[in-house]
Amino acid sequence: MNYGLHHVALSTPDLDRCIDFYCRVFGAELAVPEARWEVGTQHADRSLEVSDSAARFAHIKVGKAFIEIFEFESPAPLKPARRSVDIGIAHLCFEVDNVDEEYRRMKDCGMEFHSEPIDFGDGSRYVYGKDCDGNIIELLQAPLSSGTPSNYL
Repeated sequence: MNYGLHHVALSTPDLDRCIDFYCRVFGAELAVPEARWEVGTQHADRSLEVSDSAARFAHIKVGKAFIEIFEFESPAPLKPARRSVDIGIAHLCFEVDNVDEEYRRMKDCGMEFHSEPIDFGDGSRYVYGKDCDGNIIELLQAPLSSGTPSNYL
């Protein structure tokens, strides 16, 4: 069987703002225009394990991957406090050619970062920041000489 990661999904309180952030800061492209489902769409409720769900959503493309973004109208979403050490998806990582240049460019676009880029010690460099909803984002520069898994692609 051939497994490949197709997409990750994010939930946001503002779909338009989130799409704008990823398109402006990451150069993402709208891959599938906005769609929606209304309350009463039973297959959505079953798959999400909720009742009376309704949402707008879209897919954007960043490099070779997709991000599916949902804005739930019903039920009302909760915004739990999340740290990168909490159980669940800890962060999204984007591989870049030059982490220092991207850090400066994205910071100029208003992206918040935890620190300046850090040397991992094997030739790779990385930095953590946050998207417009507080999801943790890693930028990774991994030359072929490093021990980072991108060398196996």
